[in-house]
Amino acid sequence: MHKKLTIFFSFILIVIVAGSMYYYNLSLKPVKAEEGNIITVTIPSGANSNKIGAILEEKHLIRNKTMFKLYSKINGLDSKYKAGTYDISSSMDVKAISEILRNGKGFAETVKFTIPEGYEVRMIIDRLVELGLGEREKYEDLMKKADFDYSFIKPIKREEGKLEGYLFPDTYEVYKGSDEKEIIKKMLSRFDTIFNDEYKKRAEELKMSIDEVITLASIIEREAKLEKDRKIISSVFHNRLKNKMLLQSCATIQYILKERKEVLLYKDLEVKSPYNTYKNPGLPPGPIASPGLKSIEAALYPDDTDYLYFFALNDGSHVFSKTFKEHIQAQNKYK
Repeated sequence: MHKKLTIFFSFILIVIVAGSMYYYNLSLKPVKAEEGNIITVTIPSGANSNKIGAILEEKHLIRNKTMFKLYSKINGLDSKYKAGTYDISSSMDVKAISEILRNGKGFAETVKFTIPEGYEVRMIIDRLVELGLGEREKYEDLMKKADFDYSFIKPIKREEGKLEGYLFPDTYEVYKGSDEKEIIKKMLSRFDTIFNDEYKKRAEELKMSIDEVITLASIIEREAKLEKDRKIISSVFHNRLKNKMLLQSCATIQYILKERKEVLLYKDLEVKSPYNTYKNPGLPPGPIASPGLKSIEAALYPDDTDYLYFFALNDGSHVFSKTFKEHIQAQNKYK
């Protein structure tokens, strides 16, 4: 009986220790691992790890002030933190935060940048390099390898352009010393947040993969000039796909040419490429730009129309038609 009790209490002790270790390790992880906010925090002179932990917890930079104190004690850091004002990201774990406070770097210089809707990967790289946020060769290598652990990337089979369309257009703030991979990951994480379970379920209802949705959304992004036209343009492309018609999107030709011509020539439409939707049926092999949220929603929730044709007017609006005859008549009328 005594032996059984010993084994039982030993088991309970193991469970308690294991549970405590799990909670301790969990408490050291970032508050927002994927999409952190940069928060300014001031550490007063003479503050110990208990006081600093309380400040960091109040600013939502750590999960638990007691675990921060324990981490500091275990690693002999309690008396090594320096007073000052710091810029700290909520995507940092306790180890990274403690290193910043121990080194006393003070204000960490940050850079804000905006990626507009409809930008291609090459244009995004241009902008980042112009801002001094990394080197072109490193970005191009990262794009080629596409070595990022996101579920939406794994099913993509094409060798090139895996990340095209997935660097979500938004305004970001990063540390000036951030490396190229960290910056790209921030944009991919934003996409991962945006394309939520509702959108995934809707894609399944449409019998489309995420990549197909983003491919269509990228074409809509490049074609639509006005918000009111976005879902109607989407309906045209959906109708054409259902009717096994060529999409005939000028935006895909511009993507091939790497030049956004205002007027395409007939010879441009003959260019040989799987992205040429004047020659190849169905969607192109992948996205042609980074679509914004509105274009993604338009791809997923098109208007219910019978339109099969459209063309743009000088004011950015579009004229829609149900038949080719109506399409030609409308072109003659407006042009």
